[in-house]
Amino acid sequence: MTTHGLLIADEDLTTRKQMAELFSDAGYQVSAPASAAGVLYGILKKTVKVVLLSTRFDELLATELIPLLKKCNRDLTIILVASELPLALLRRARSEGIFYHALKPGTGPGDGEELRQAVKCAFDKANQNEQPDRPSAD
Repeated sequence: MTTHGLLIADEDLTTRKQMAELFSDAGYQVSAPASAAGVLYGILKKTVKVVLLSTRFDELLATELIPLLKKCNRDLTIILVASELPLALLRRARSEGIFYHALKPGTGPGDGEELRQAVKCAFDKANQNEQPDRPSAD
């Protein structure tokens, strides 16, 4: 299973396309399904390591989706992407196991840097978790 990638679950088509282009250009294998069913399919097929999730997707709140996604793949790394987020929602998302909360990228040239760094860290973490423990050379 070497086809791991990044999945973008954002209700806004323009934002989904913008983030997909940003990460495709950076060399990531990106999928951006238009429905929660498409998201679940990618996660169940184990082709996804990292999910960029908006606060609402396919009529579901992120706090409703996160536990479901984690049940499908407990090793999944989820980055919540939102510009404005009530503190109660952020606390609940953190308690459900998100990796990071990032701001939605704007349209400026450096606006996606925080998100790029968060995704890089998420993949580094996911790759570390996949490596089997090596016996020490004594």
